[in-house]
Amino acid sequence: MLTEIIKTLKNDRRKIVFTEGEDARILEAATRLVADGLMDVLLCGNPEKVKAAASAGGFKLDGIEIADPNNYPDMDKMVDKMFELRKGKMPIEDCRAALTKGNYFGTMLVQMGKADGLLGGATYSTADTVRPALQIVKTKPGAHLVSSCFILVRGDERIAMGDCAINIDYPDTVDKDGNVTLKGSAKLAEVAVETARTAKFFGIDPKVAVLSFSTKGSGKGGTVDLSREATEIAKELAPDLAIDGELQFDAAVSPVVAAAKCNGSPVAGQANTFIFPSIEAGNIGYKIAQRLGGFEAYGPILQGLNAPINDLSRGCNADEVYAMAIITLGTK
Repeated sequence: MLTEIIKTLKNDRRKIVFTEGEDARILEAATRLVADGLMDVLLCGNPEKVKAAASAGGFKLDGIEIADPNNYPDMDKMVDKMFELRKGKMPIEDCRAALTKGNYFGTMLVQMGKADGLLGGATYSTADTVRPALQIVKTKPGAHLVSSCFILVRGDERIAMGDCAINIDYPDTVDKDGNVTLKGSAKLAEVAVETARTAKFFGIDPKVAVLSFSTKGSGKGGTVDLSREATEIAKELAPDLAIDGELQFDAAVSPVVAAAKCNGSPVAGQANTFIFPSIEAGNIGYKIAQRLGGFEAYGPILQGLNAPINDLSRGCNADEVYAMAIITLGTK
């Protein structure tokens, strides 16, 4: 799956920053990425501690840059830039304190053009990776939220799932007077369109199923209305996209069930891109596919940001770090 991305990276040298430079999994992946000629690497951390960790693991740091957030030559300039970006929401002394941490420091390196993308989360939580990105890099024009997509691979089969890692649910956004400024269904529709774009990047011709426990009104309550309304909004946002909902999972993937429940659907029975109405359903769903279905899971791939920043699972291994680094810079 990564072959074409690897070709791109070898022809267009880019730099990735890892927020946790002392982690053995990061060090193993970083040395492989440099040895394979795929990208330049910048590790955040205390140089002596990073070198000690590398020595303990038998990893050579030849050609790898280390940047220390507690001893960075341009820190004053970085603090001023972050203060400007936060627009008074964070005092300058709080900006300086935040930038001593690898997650904020690494994100500012991307913002200031010192690196092309960031990968973190080997020890940080997802929130600790996403929060600096939202505060510093921010969402791209037209995006209202950050979401995530997993690409799942089994042999030649590829499917996409979103959002399984970021958005807990999709409440309406209201102003101080109680007026709805952005419907939850519009947020889910945005996730569907962004996930379809990510799927397409990875060679999937997206056929998008917006999932629920109901198919075309067979059930009531819960997230049924959310999924149905999101489908209609997504059709307006991306008229050429093959999308349908609300669909139960069996109707989305089984031609026999689709023929019985929603005959004539452009997606039912052949869906390969699945949109979940909550993180509970999405996280459970992708892990069932991974652990019982035998799919390899790549992600979460973050969507909606102004720069390629991705989150690792704290249970990741070096192979997953290696693959996610390629994906991160490949989607730049």
